[in-house]
Amino acid sequence: MKKTILAASVAMLLAPTAYAELFISEYVEGSGNNKALEFYNPTDSSLNLADYRINVFFNGSSSASVSVALNGELAPGATYVFASASAAEELLLLADQTVGGGLWNGDDAITLTKNDVVVDSIGQVGFRPSGSWGSGSITTANDTLRRAAVSYDTNPFDTFEPADQWLGFAQDDFSDIGLFNGEGGDPIDPDPEFDLSCGAPYTPIHQIQGSGDASPLVGQALVVEAVVTQTLPGLQGFTIQSLPGTEDNDPMTSEGIFVYTGSANLTVATGQRVRLQANVAEFFTMTQLTGIAANVDCGTSALPAAAALTLPVPDMANWEAHEGMLVSFAQPLTVNDTFTLGRFGELTLASGRRYTPTQVVAPGAEAIALAEAQQLNRIILDDNSTVQNPALVPYPVPGLSAANPVRGGDSVVGLTGTLHYSFNEYRIMPNAPVTILADNPRSLSPALQADGNVKVASFNVLNYFNGNGLGGGFPTSRGADSALEFERQRAKILAAMAGLDATVIGLMELENDGFASTSAIADLVVGLREATGQMDWQFVQPEVSPIGTDEISVGLLYRADLLVPAEATRILDSANSALDGSGQPLFDDSRNRPMLAQRFRLLENNAEFAVMVNHLKSKGSGCGSADGDTGDGQGNCNLSRTRAAEAIGIFAEQHFADIPALVIGDLNAYAKEDPITTLAAAGYYNVFEVLGKTDSYGYVFQGLVGSLDHALLNQHALDVLADAAKWNINADEPIALDYNTEFKTEQQLFDYYAPDAYRSSDHDPVIVALQLAPVYPPLDINLELIRVNRSRSGATLVQLRWSSDAEQALTLYRDDTPVTTLSRPGRYNDQFKNPAVNSATYRLCLDSTAQCSAPLVVNF
Repeated sequence: MKKTILAASVAMLLAPTAYAELFISEYVEGSGNNKALEFYNPTDSSLNLADYRINVFFNGSSSASVSVALNGELAPGATYVFASASAAEELLLLADQTVGGGLWNGDDAITLTKNDVVVDSIGQVGFRPSGSWGSGSITTANDTLRRAAVSYDTNPFDTFEPADQWLGFAQDDFSDIGLFNGEGGDPIDPDPEFDLSCGAPYTPIHQIQGSGDASPLVGQALVVEAVVTQTLPGLQGFTIQSLPGTEDNDPMTSEGIFVYTGSANLTVATGQRVRLQANVAEFFTMTQLTGIAANVDCGTSALPAAAALTLPVPDMANWEAHEGMLVSFAQPLTVNDTFTLGRFGELTLASGRRYTPTQVVAPGAEAIALAEAQQLNRIILDDNSTVQNPALVPYPVPGLSAANPVRGGDSVVGLTGTLHYSFNEYRIMPNAPVTILADNPRSLSPALQADGNVKVASFNVLNYFNGNGLGGGFPTSRGADSALEFERQRAKILAAMAGLDATVIGLMELENDGFASTSAIADLVVGLREATGQMDWQFVQPEVSPIGTDEISVGLLYRADLLVPAEATRILDSANSALDGSGQPLFDDSRNRPMLAQRFRLLENNAEFAVMVNHLKSKGSGCGSADGDTGDGQGNCNLSRTRAAEAIGIFAEQHFADIPALVIGDLNAYAKEDPITTLAAAGYYNVFEVLGKTDSYGYVFQGLVGSLDHALLNQHALDVLADAAKWNINADEPIALDYNTEFKTEQQLFDYYAPDAYRSSDHDPVIVALQLAPVYPPLDINLELIRVNRSRSGATLVQLRWSSDAEQALTLYRDDTPVTTLSRPGRYNDQFKNPAVNSATYRLCLDSTAQCSAPLVVNF
């Protein structure tokens, strides 16, 4: 057992009083058999480990496949390491207990029980994720996880998100095993005697901070005298900064530091000069003072001026050089991400909007360079608290609600506060009210400059699952967890669909449960008829049901009063895909959802067009090592998406080369990625690039905007293009305003929800307007010459014979100038005098349809 120097009393201050209990403090799921768990005792008593068991649930099972009792006793503030007996020697040397046989993989749940009662857990019992829980560097597969603080997950059956309580580290990182919170070693010597009289010598803050990432004085007890610059009860501490005039001249050493008290009841005030005896510590790489042994009031002091910062910063060291200091931004900062606003009271800010690199530059070196640069252009605006799901989210003033949102693209002006570091992010703890300007207000409808006569929309409906279609069947596997959630989701989805005012709507993430009256797509049609008052909405129904084997599918809805299908619905899947050079299907429907394609005819003028709706493999999915993330910015499964795009291009050429055609849907690829360029090479062009709307976006991921949902048009469609738009009703909105009921108070269930289009999904709809030219039945118009007479003076008689099956009058043109109107087939004598003209070209036309006879050239 390894004893840490983190005092049990401090740990107890961090821990919820209801759970003063053993918990899992570190998790290792490394290469091979490198599996380990670290347990920590935050109580003030020794624990009998024989009361505890580790239980492992393989592959989504609800029954434990491995159950092992711990042994021995664990002292207060001590750690206990459990590992696989086949782990690397480095890990075995740190273990207190080992066990043979297989342990967990990244998709297996783990519980810690005491006398058969769950006291902590990792994962979700009874559910098997796709490879792991979590994302990025904080996952349960091939990663090391460390608890951010003393915390517990006593419900092993609820949704598990590692980032809520854990920090991620590299695979096979054993550097902290047995050292909870990164501290350990032998007991320290008693503190020396310190002079606590005001004005006596002390250690300056810049010396404590040093010029590197960590303090050179970690673990030392010392005295510091400084001014309190901000009290932060929500962080259980306050910040102090060097007294004005005592700073050093090194721009790389910070003059501020956070003082952790372990209590929200602070006994200091801003502007107070204090003298503290404390210990220097690094709490998850943030330098702070802890273990306050003495706090002397030395009067008051002027506050130091806030250091002026500008985004982007020159390098990451610039943040470290200001850690703990008062800082300010004169520039307006743009809201780039609202994802964690409801959960943690946070906003991600930057100078302007930042685009996903492969939305604007080619994958590879350019994308990698842009991604690195973007890391210097972001800062988190915090709410000065570590509380999750706060009852009041302060942004925007007076508080977040469905009627008072803050959106991506809004601006924060005059921001000042303390620069803090926690949860792997630099963040501003504001010391004054935050001013947010609504620079990106909601729009009531898509901003189309022209509607055309057909509008084709694409909309990802965020796992629209309607249970059993009879009011039951909840929770669903991917969508709503209850009938109430579905009612809320349905109202928002229908409001968005109605607001599109489209003629055709392609759908993605629709429950793949066929086309019966209880199906999800039938439910949407019924709801859309009610929402719009237009009873002619129909769904396209192919000959197969369901479409493919995935839980979700694509779908097509259309206005039957305006359109009719011109031929049978087509599907592109592995069975009919074009083949590669090895004879394998380019379109793999075990990864990509089958494509649905329909040729339509516009009733008003017989024009035909085609819509192909797609949902390709996601970037976060696993496609094996042969199609993994190559690091060029395109994510996992790029090869699968690109091959599918090649197959789509071939399919489109085979079936729709003669008419306007659109490839729409969630292609899970940004604008400069291989699938989009592959389709461009096949003659299907990004409509927003054609229109010069390259700054458009429809999705936000990790604070970066881009477009995964596309409208790609062939040349015939571009020839009749009226306009196109992305309706930004979702990506810019806080996720807290969606239909879900989790993590919300009773008041928030009311305040955060409105049955409107905003945050109906996580993807924004795309809409394209076309002005389709009329197509008329063939018309037989014949015009022939009988004879020509011409005098010496130039007087000319041209006798013509004509016939037609047109019911309307026709216009006779000579050299494109109207001569007369003819109603009945027969002869016509055209007389004129122009000695300078030696020939004339005649045409007989039905002007309403621009249908004409073949040109008749008459020479004199």
